[in-house]
Amino acid sequence: MWIIRGIFVGLILMMIIFVRGNEGQSYRSVGMKKLTWKTLIVDQNGHGNFSTIQAAIDSIPSNNRFWVSIHVKPGVYREKVKIPYDKPYIILKGQSKRTTKVVWDDHLTVAQSPTFTSSADNIVVKSITFVNSYNYPWNNGNPRVPAVAAMITGDKSSFYKCGFYGVQDTLWDDQGRHYYHRCTIQGAVDFIFGAAQSIFQGCSISVVGEALLPLGSTSFITAQGRTNPNDANGFVFKECNVFGSGSAFLGRPWRGYSRVIFYNSNFSNIINPNGWDPWHFVGQENQLTYAENGCYGPGADMSHRVEWEKKLSLNEIRQLTSLNFINGESWIQDQPY
Repeated sequence: MWIIRGIFVGLILMMIIFVRGNEGQSYRSVGMKKLTWKTLIVDQNGHGNFSTIQAAIDSIPSNNRFWVSIHVKPGVYREKVKIPYDKPYIILKGQSKRTTKVVWDDHLTVAQSPTFTSSADNIVVKSITFVNSYNYPWNNGNPRVPAVAAMITGDKSSFYKCGFYGVQDTLWDDQGRHYYHRCTIQGAVDFIFGAAQSIFQGCSISVVGEALLPLGSTSFITAQGRTNPNDANGFVFKECNVFGSGSAFLGRPWRGYSRVIFYNSNFSNIINPNGWDPWHFVGQENQLTYAENGCYGPGADMSHRVEWEKKLSLNEIRQLTSLNFINGESWIQDQPY
């Protein structure tokens, strides 16, 4: 009797979940957990649904409205991967950023070069590394050019324990609200750039100064592209670790109202004492919002910083470093596992 009753209750719960899905709920609810509706397996050895990541993405219908998980087995996937704008609600999950890698080497133009392009809204990526190998490793004989490892243009996109490796223009954080958690981003020149509205929390920012010729040239970590004072976008680095080789500026402006904040982050001695460079906006530095708060380590000495670095109030710091800066309280918590 109890077994029959248990089966009956289970069937009722499955029916409720199914109905909810048909009513438009993007995930399955199992207790307190939020789960995807479908899982696809990518395995180069033929033990999954697909042998390439792109084939798995292509199989998802346009204008999809239900979370789909793509599990990528360990391996080096030598392919360009693109999530088009009309395929939202995808979770791309590898085993770890050390064992699951996507590698390509395009470099013709910045827009054409990304190894990984994510143009859809509501995308989650976990435990995968993206590499543009044209200049990586940097002693491969190729001249240094902009070569993007990942370009993120969709809204409400999050990345957990991912890697982004290149030399110049590694991560094109183009537009939309994004959250990066415990990711590794490596490069030498403007290697985190774009006009997105993003928080980088607990990330490792690795500067490879030895990739620059002539040796001793200065690196630039960020090139943020905010175009006017009313734009909501900007880069916020929270509890990050900044390290590497050579000498590096924290940022220089790609556009005239560039905004970058480093908060409670550890700076090694690679940080140039001036901190920031005005680049093409000499004389317009008052329009830039470059700030540090609560940072520590040998590179965090602010006694020689540029005089135009912003001194933000505690209230401004709280607003910029909270998940509310990217409206994350609403959409991050609504993403399934």
